Amino acid sequence: MKPIPTIWRPALVVLLPALLWLLFWYRDTGLAMATIWARSETFTHGFLVPLVTLWLIWRQRTELARLQPRPLWWALPVLLALGLGWLLGELAAINALTQFAMTATIIVSVVFVLGRQVSANLAFPLAFLLLAVPFGDFMMPVLMDWTAKFTVLGLRLSGIPVYQEGLQFVIPSGNWSVVEACSGVRYLIASFTVGTLFAYLNYRSLKRRLLFVLVAILVPILANWMRAYLIVMLGHLSGNKLAAGVDHLIYGWVFFGVVIMLMFMIGARWAEYPDETAGAATPADTSAAPAAARFWLAGLALAVSIVLPHALRAVIERVERAAPPVLQLADAGAGAWKIEKRALTDWQPDFQNPKAELNASFRDGANSVGLYLGYYRGQNYDSKVISSANVLVHSQNKSWARSASGAAQVELTQPNVPVRTAELRPGGALESRSDQRLVVWQVYWINGRLMNSDVLAKAYSAVLRLFGQGDDAAVIVLYAPKDQPGGGQETLQRFAREHGALILTTLQQTKAQR
Repeated sequence: MKPIPTIWRPALVVLLPALLWLLFWYRDTGLAMATIWARSETFTHGFLVPLVTLWLIWRQRTELARLQPRPLWWALPVLLALGLGWLLGELAAINALTQFAMTATIIVSVVFVLGRQVSANLAFPLAFLLLAVPFGDFMMPVLMDWTAKFTVLGLRLSGIPVYQEGLQFVIPSGNWSVVEACSGVRYLIASFTVGTLFAYLNYRSLKRRLLFVLVAILVPILANWMRAYLIVMLGHLSGNKLAAGVDHLIYGWVFFGVVIMLMFMIGARWAEYPDETAGAATPADTSAAPAAARFWLAGLALAVSIVLPHALRAVIERVERAAPPVLQLADAGAGAWKIEKRALTDWQPDFQNPKAELNASFRDGANSVGLYLGYYRGQNYDSKVISSANVLVHSQNKSWARSASGAAQVELTQPNVPVRTAELRPGGALESRSDQRLVVWQVYWINGRLMNSDVLAKAYSAVLRLFGQGDDAAVIVLYAPKDQPGGGQETLQRFAREHGALILTTLQQTKAQR
């Protein structure tokens, strides 16, 4: 093993301890990533990504030894911006943002200490590290919808009659539904990760690399559609003796494995082998080597930039400590709507770990409306108003299922308030579709402001916390039976118009208890 070149020693003496210092301060974020890797089969590859990055760097050691490390000072503002991004992610409890910020901080720290020339040669190995972030679950609803639509289209083109509602559909041989495991997001993420590495190792031109990565994205999506269609056809033709239970998952992975293997075999036919004479770098000019003091100064600046966002978070958390909320319905006044003692239905939104909940029903003659409030304060990764785990109804719910969703502008103390809409039906077979259904409106209340966008609500909440305004937030859900006037929509609008102030006053009073 060759000794470390003299021109590299000051840089490595600063960089390696700085990376350990970074991992120490970001240990909770790193452990959260590792926990997801261990828990989710979709992101198990995260354990391998750092090892692959190290291997990619090691295989370039000869070329790197000829280069001169040199601190790149314009990277320092980028580090500070990433620290702010991590802080905002912590304040809003956004896993993806904190984990991307931490990973990007590692990358930019290397760029900061080693400089432009070295970093240019390490561009792909460093960028590949971003694939360790467990990211992509947000695509699941869209992929599930696409899979359901393609499967139903394929069945109809095959001459099989289909009745569809949302992600559930019925054919003469039985009922089927598209659940999370059928979305194909695992196939897509696995194909993209391996396909990106394959493209880098086998092609030299950027055009071929990008083209193969595009293929690695499209092929698993199309393959998953075909997989879902073939599994339903196999079950239909076999009288549901095949492709039932977990068998369809096993068949799916076998089918996906064959498709991906064919993709790589075809891609290898156009492989570009490296030019043996093109990689010879000229020896570094050691006469222009930066003094060791510049590396020590860069290391000090890096250490401070790493600690700064954590210090700010500690200050914010100390300032905004508050008592647990107590959610009590404000005085309803003398309106026509009267509070019912019994619940409207057995359904309740599936929101995780609110600090306070309220579930009430109201009646005005023959019309009835349900109200659910989930209040959050001192939000963290286990208790936050906006989360992929917070839904109106989970796909595994046996009692209720979502049959439609959308958006609308309604009047809630003010006109044109954007809300999410949904229709829920009793669970079980779709033959129960004649039973009582619910129409649902959902909107977020973020420190007094109404909004229905997850992204905007998260950003607004983080900024409020950054400026010491607290993190009080709630979800407002109104629901009514569909068999009421206007399909339930008119009932909901009348209740929202007459008692919207009641809802907002209740939330404001709860906030005032801080």
